Amino acid sequence: MNLIVLVIDSLRQDHVGTYRGKQPPFPDVPAPQTPNLDTFGEDCIVFSNVYPEGLPTIPGRCVLMTGQRTLPFRPWGPLQTADLTVAQIMRSEGYVCGLVSDCPHYWAPGMNYHTGFHSYRWIRGQEYDPWESAPSDRPTERYVNANYPEVWRQRVAQFLANTDRFKSEEDWFPAQVMNEAETWLQRNRVHKKVFLWVDCFDPHEPWDPPPTFDTYADADYAGPRLVLPMGGLSQTWATPDEVRFLRGMYAGEVSFVDHCLGRFFFALGRLGYLEDSIVVVLADHGHPLNDHGKFLKGADRLYSELLRIPFMIRLPGGRNAGQRSDALIQFQDLLPTLLELLGLHSDLGGLHGASFRPIVERYSDSHREAIITGYHEGIDRCIRTETWSYVERPIGQSDELYNLREDPQERNNLFETYPDEAVRLSRFFGRIHRARGSVAKGIQGKYEMASSGLDEVNVTRP
Repeated sequence: MNLIVLVIDSLRQDHVGTYRGKQPPFPDVPAPQTPNLDTFGEDCIVFSNVYPEGLPTIPGRCVLMTGQRTLPFRPWGPLQTADLTVAQIMRSEGYVCGLVSDCPHYWAPGMNYHTGFHSYRWIRGQEYDPWESAPSDRPTERYVNANYPEVWRQRVAQFLANTDRFKSEEDWFPAQVMNEAETWLQRNRVHKKVFLWVDCFDPHEPWDPPPTFDTYADADYAGPRLVLPMGGLSQTWATPDEVRFLRGMYAGEVSFVDHCLGRFFFALGRLGYLEDSIVVVLADHGHPLNDHGKFLKGADRLYSELLRIPFMIRLPGGRNAGQRSDALIQFQDLLPTLLELLGLHSDLGGLHGASFRPIVERYSDSHREAIITGYHEGIDRCIRTETWSYVERPIGQSDELYNLREDPQERNNLFETYPDEAVRLSRFFGRIHRARGSVAKGIQGKYEMASSGLDEVNVTRP
């Protein structure tokens, strides 16, 4: 069998129709249309309780690509020479391996996430990728409000410069990624066994969908075209209308990504890969959209809007299609599962994760009893079961406990009501999984700037 893994960055589970049901995520913003993901999901095993282990982008990729935990051991950083990646494993088993991505953190100096691939194709210009050094043709003032400090204006300006030449939908990043992925699959169909890792950075911010899909924001909105939300409490920098506008921009971005995925899924069928390949579609994490007062990812935002992701596995020919599972799974479990499904059982011994093949093959519908997630350099940790979410805060702040079945929006903190349940959840994982030292501020900003050419010395906003 061939293997195709498609990672979509920052895609919230509740913005995909397969998961959402009839209610939009926000009452005042239309739900994004995702017909292609929804249709593809009909031929998949659909999982609703798969969680990242280490956050955000790069720690998540490290876990997915190696099957090893990162949260207790390593922060954002490159793959090391001692790491054994999925590409290296597949290559040793006779697979021809390809990587297609527009994620700017992959090709930052020394990151090494292309290790083991026979070919890798980079789509440049996303986010703050130091691609263009000439100033943008568009005034930055049109894309920020008066509350944006200079450092955030520089971020917006870099993105504008990178995308000035976009004219048709084919220029936008998701279209470029899917076109390159389709080309790679077509040209490499001559090989007996192929492995392709596709990494689509959208709908990661900044959000600037092409006009055809820029239909979710309020048409009567007359403010600046905000493409990049800031960190911190949104009430300190955005009006309610601007919050609603940003949510609409994200929805438009999601809808466009789905449109591009439709072409890719069609190509999989046209080229015959749907009959002889395992196809995995997942996100690395979601994205807070002011659900709890803030936009953007962050160590203090360990709620479902960040943690819940779409996760689908399609077996060759659509075998076992229509199955849905609420089993608790974490990212380190994916690689051992795929290797076992491919018949590579002897390669599983050194991995931290545990295969959930019994769920895929309908032998079981349970896997883990609890998971833990967070930022390696953050103090906050979230421990979850299928029912409960316990958020452990830094000393001096109140811990939080939510019943996910009765309160999926995590509005009613039950920590004072059920302290014994919080203690029980906390004991699933020892102190090795917790961060040491003082509360770290600006972690996410530091990570996002890791692959940028911008000077971030003065960034202090959490």
